[in-house]
Amino acid sequence: MEWVVLISVLILTILSLLRVNVIIAIIAAAVSAGLMSGLNIKEAVELLVSGMGGGANTALSYILLGAFAITISYTGITSLLVTYLIRVLTGKKTLLLLVIAAVASLSQNVIPVHIAFIPILIPPLLPLFDKMRMDRRAVATALTFGLKAPYILIPAGFGLIFHETIVENMNKNGTNITVNESVLAMLIPGSGMIVGLLIAIFFTYRKDRVVTDNNIETSETSEVEAKSVHFSKQHLLTLIAVAGALTAQILTGNLIIGALTGLVLMFAFVVIPFNKADQVISEGIGMMGTIAFVMLVASGFGNVLTETGSVEALVEMSSGFLEQNKALIALILLFVGLVVTIGIGSSFGTIPILAALYVPICLAAGFSPLATAALIGTAGALGDAGSPASDSTLGPTSGLNADGKHHHIWDTVVPTFIHYNIPLFIFGWVAAIIL
Repeated sequence: MEWVVLISVLILTILSLLRVNVIIAIIAAAVSAGLMSGLNIKEAVELLVSGMGGGANTALSYILLGAFAITISYTGITSLLVTYLIRVLTGKKTLLLLVIAAVASLSQNVIPVHIAFIPILIPPLLPLFDKMRMDRRAVATALTFGLKAPYILIPAGFGLIFHETIVENMNKNGTNITVNESVLAMLIPGSGMIVGLLIAIFFTYRKDRVVTDNNIETSETSEVEAKSVHFSKQHLLTLIAVAGALTAQILTGNLIIGALTGLVLMFAFVVIPFNKADQVISEGIGMMGTIAFVMLVASGFGNVLTETGSVEALVEMSSGFLEQNKALIALILLFVGLVVTIGIGSSFGTIPILAALYVPICLAAGFSPLATAALIGTAGALGDAGSPASDSTLGPTSGLNADGKHHHIWDTVVPTFIHYNIPLFIFGWVAAIIL
């Protein structure tokens, strides 16, 4: 039983690296986990399907956000931004990547729209990336940094939810800690992601990307078209709709209500004709539907692992022979977190599971509350960037692959795993030892 998680996640990883569709890879891993746990194939599939409901809210919100992004793109307002970026940042690859990372960071804390900005901002910039011969793997790492590091480091927006989840589950399992202490515990692990971003931008992907002449011609054409766009009443109404969607989301804390508000305002202001509603929803599903369904299936996979007791068995096996060696205990617990989060694809979703298992072990081994929080927070975040099923990787791919030139696994998942999960693992281990 204790090997179920490791083997099933290994199956998921190998199939993904072999370019098998990520949905098929997750289903194969989930069914394998069920079979290894003593279920028959029918029972494994039923457990997978029953767990998919846990991701329904996220899936629906992503589809509606995709539809909202489509309505915004119809207005041409993103062309104004593209025009400005072309004028200011052409030839300044490093600065553009840092700007993208900064904009993405705002999406977690200041303007908590998560990945909703990507299908609006990134596709219009693809011709500019090609003209600048920018390696899209660098863009993927910049986007994923902004989707992950801020919620680890800053207790606002999604970051507040992340740290409150750590605190709530630690308190529930017998270790008292505050949000401020949780944030302090995650400063060292979060610093590892900053190091990873700088390595990706200034070293790994600094060289020019080889592009075809057709790409460059398209870029030049897009640049001319972008310059012909001027700010209009339609654009002003679009900004009001965006502000309305953001306000609704912040007030209710619900992405679905925020996206619906934005869509209703776009049609109410007649920015988009009502007779295009079916087309908008269909294109929204086309843009974000794959992400939504991957999240559903990943939720089902997580249900299989937890309901069969596989995660608990893995932790018990890992901790049973470690005695009082803190360094080794921290290493094993972080490895378990990495494996589990890669499989489930949600750092937020794995924290309650990991906290229930980690807190007793950490108490017995003599870890401080800060060190325990660092272990749980890092273990939960580990794998988020490197998971084929995580929205931190699916989001960047949805924008960068708008023209079919970006591979989810090799151009997003692998680069983000190398640059973020490795330093996060190392810095998280150090934090657990010194705190």
